[in-house]
Amino acid sequence: MSETTSTQSNEQYSLGKILGIWAIVSLPLVLATRLIVPLIVPHINLHPGIVYWWIMILGMAWQFVVSMWIVYREEGDLRWATIRCRFWLNKPRDPKTGESKARLFWWLVPGSLLTAVIGFVLADYIDAPLAWLFPSLATPLYSDLSQLSTPEFLGAWWLMGIFLVSFAFNYFLGEEFLFRGVLLPKMKGVFGKWDWVANAVLFGLYHIHWAPSMLSIIVMGLPGIWLSRRFRSNWMYIIIHGVEGLMTFVAILGIILGMA
Repeated sequence: MSETTSTQSNEQYSLGKILGIWAIVSLPLVLATRLIVPLIVPHINLHPGIVYWWIMILGMAWQFVVSMWIVYREEGDLRWATIRCRFWLNKPRDPKTGESKARLFWWLVPGSLLTAVIGFVLADYIDAPLAWLFPSLATPLYSDLSQLSTPEFLGAWWLMGIFLVSFAFNYFLGEEFLFRGVLLPKMKGVFGKWDWVANAVLFGLYHIHWAPSMLSIIVMGLPGIWLSRRFRSNWMYIIIHGVEGLMTFVAILGIILGMA
């Protein structure tokens, strides 16, 4: 990597740039899911849940495009080595020595358990005040994939193809590239040692299209994002976040097999 590229890689973002990148990927998705989907659903011969799902995938694919554009502007190329370095796609590093150590992945055990407790036990309580104060922000029923559990999708194995595309952008190429890859390494200049908290907040607010769940998404993201920041390895949160995708896989499989 060139000297110029290395210098660019060390530059931190301003608050305006951080919020600008957030807006570029968040606002189009809000517009699409809250306004465009309700307008087009009555005129398309597809289940509303499928329409919503594809719009979500397009929104996450847009994050990938924005991420690649930013990396190219900052680093000058899109080689895997460049992306890997810029996005912290490396083994965890000891915070004191900077040495890469695979055994630090054991931190995923408590991180995953804490995330699971928040998601399965505390999420409803965390989200209750927001849902009570702003009932108009409730998401439409078709935004819940469980609504696909109808005879129409029994044996519909093509749903698994949509899931695989969705999984790739949701848990790696889209959300993770943008929020943990592009933003997290560049937020310390503004937020200091609390950059991981700010990243979790931005990630939660990005889910304004799922407004009632924003608070629990913020809290659920804290353990994994802290691990990514502390050990300068975004594989930590990618793995924790990806477990959610495995549960979605089981749900889609159940829909296809008529077991949901």
